[in-house]
Amino acid sequence: MKEQVLVIGLGQFGMSLARTLNEKGFQVIAVDIDQKLVNEAANFVTDAICLNAIDEISLSKLSPKDRDLVICSIGSKEPSILTVALLKQMGCENIIARASETIHARILKAIGAKKVINPEHEYGKRFANRILFKNIFSDNTSDDLDLLEVPVQPFMTDKTLVELKLPDRYKVIVAGIIKDNKLSRPIPQEKLQEGDRLLLTGNCEDIERMIEENK
Repeated sequence: MKEQVLVIGLGQFGMSLARTLNEKGFQVIAVDIDQKLVNEAANFVTDAICLNAIDEISLSKLSPKDRDLVICSIGSKEPSILTVALLKQMGCENIIARASETIHARILKAIGAKKVINPEHEYGKRFANRILFKNIFSDNTSDDLDLLEVPVQPFMTDKTLVELKLPDRYKVIVAGIIKDNKLSRPIPQEKLQEGDRLLLTGNCEDIERMIEENK
């Protein structure tokens, strides 16, 4: 049986999230107070419902406790806080909530959100990394894993992967090496050359730290 996800709040972020989850094979129940947005979501989600999420009786009718995941993507602080508080009160354990800034995030975590996200912050960080590393092959993986292409750094030149010990020192793994526009598997004992490019898996922040520490 497909996992059921309840998405509350169909602004730009919530709508995109509902659409993507649907495409990934989840059963999505989309909720918003705006009927026009509900009608739009109804074209691609499993079910779309118009109601006020801070109305306890209306929210309870969605049986949020029985869903595999509940996402509160409401952008406004007060409604999102009230919604998460009600969801927690109804017995929901797996709640993901959207926050607009740090204090908002702290409140959401304090009242029971399992995970809090800031779409604007995350996009900004990803975009900055895209500029920094020139090419991000995948920027929608897990929270702590990215696949990046970076040029061989000066401190790596004429050294082998065994000598560099990147996984131990920085939690960074070389998944492939690009030489003359050809991708090949990394050979641990082969020396890296200037002009080569590396496919790295790891956290963007760890990769950035690795580069900064070896300038």
